[in-house]
Amino acid sequence: MENTTGSRRGLRESKKARTRQQLAATALELFLERGFDAVSVADVAAAAEVSKPTLFRYFPSKEDLVLDRFADHQDEAARIVRERPEGLTPVRAVHEHFLTALAERDPITGLCDHPDVLAFQELLYSTASLQTRIAHYTAGEVEALTAALEAEEVPPFTARLAALHLVTVRHELGRENWRRISAGQSADAAYPAAVAEADGAFAMLADGLDRALGPLIPS
Repeated sequence: MENTTGSRRGLRESKKARTRQQLAATALELFLERGFDAVSVADVAAAAEVSKPTLFRYFPSKEDLVLDRFADHQDEAARIVRERPEGLTPVRAVHEHFLTALAERDPITGLCDHPDVLAFQELLYSTASLQTRIAHYTAGEVEALTAALEAEEVPPFTARLAALHLVTVRHELGRENWRRISAGQSADAAYPAAVAEADGAFAMLADGLDRALGPLIPS
């Protein structure tokens, strides 16, 4: 009986995940085609063949239909800090992870010139309500990283300030890289400048934050 119950629960969760993905994909297609402000929640629900109440059960706001993918990255910085190798400070760990992501042209770094990614980022950066709503996801990112630092006995206020600095640098580097790509540079052409700016930005943090955070190097 327990196995049967678990199997049913697993099927329900899988169905919910598929529905969620379908709703987000349908919404994004409409937003890219017509513009975010020109598409209503009712339009998305109709295109996805669900009711508005059903849609709102999955996404609390119209903006979340676009930004839900950012939820997958909310604990990324915290995870990088928690799982960093021996000998690395938190700043260095986040820095090295960002450099690796740049080399891989990870869309989260802004250094990606795939047409679908460019279209999504153009939608994101050109829509005021999306920019406002993304603050919600940024706050979650800061909270998660703050908790990870506090777990290493960093005082709460220091942990929060450090988390704010690290999260902000990651986001601003991503935005600057998107500006380069949006202006017509290829990802490969923009890569050297992106690396140089990442090195410079994290260097600005390293001395002060590493000193403030103390000897947080895994042993």
